[in-house]
Amino acid sequence: MYKNIYLDCRSPAAHQPANQFVVDFCVLNMARSKSKNKGSTSPGFNRVVQLVLHITAVIQFNYGVYFFHNLDMPRSVFHPFAGKFKFLTFICAIIQAVYYIVSLVNDFVGTNELVPRRPPAIRKFKDWLMSTLAFPVALNVGITFWTLYAIDRELVFPKVLDPVFPSWLNHVLHTNIVVFIVLEIFTSYRAYPTRTKGLTGLGIFMGSYLVWIHIIKHYSNVWVYPVLEVLQLPQRIVFFVAVLGFTFALYLLGEFLNNVVWAKEVKLSQRKSK
Repeated sequence: MYKNIYLDCRSPAAHQPANQFVVDFCVLNMARSKSKNKGSTSPGFNRVVQLVLHITAVIQFNYGVYFFHNLDMPRSVFHPFAGKFKFLTFICAIIQAVYYIVSLVNDFVGTNELVPRRPPAIRKFKDWLMSTLAFPVALNVGITFWTLYAIDRELVFPKVLDPVFPSWLNHVLHTNIVVFIVLEIFTSYRAYPTRTKGLTGLGIFMGSYLVWIHIIKHYSNVWVYPVLEVLQLPQRIVFFVAVLGFTFALYLLGEFLNNVVWAKEVKLSQRKSK
């Protein structure tokens, strides 16, 4: 009933495809073949770079989360209610730790093929987590922290913390999160979700955090960040709107960088999804 069909996609002049379906079939398979040779997890430089990046990130961010969680902070600047989970910095570090664990597991049991036919669940979750949370939240934390630190460090990192808060931990939580997530953009391709889904997921996360810091304020009578203490209500509203807008812009930046760095792979993915 069925016959084996051989399509010679290598020489269009010698063999003209019969219809548009065959054209798409040939183009997709030729592109997928190049994709496998270029970006699969077969032994090679790309795999080594990815493994080194992911292993290093797993070690440093998980240890950073552990160390920060058990760090005793002065009561003058730290209210015990909600512990370290009140800080976006701490939540972001957890997101990074989880993301790189997932990435490392995907390196061994998933796939780093650029456009796999059927991506496994862990690859899908990895791509979603990177696009929707890991990249925009990391840049939000890093850029916001160092900007406010440059203006007046007492707004985000009072000097009273210097004796108890190691400099290396500060850089793991506020500098390395940006460095590693940018390196990830350039070393691993990810399929972005639709913009609506991605921004919706990020919006739910950021909205939930804004509600969370108000709950903390209600029960502890202390704002999580000193900068909020010096802002009046209208200024706080503007500040929160600006933070949300900035975070959404960072999501779009990540999508843009992904489309530029992995332009051919994005086109292949879009062709495949049609």
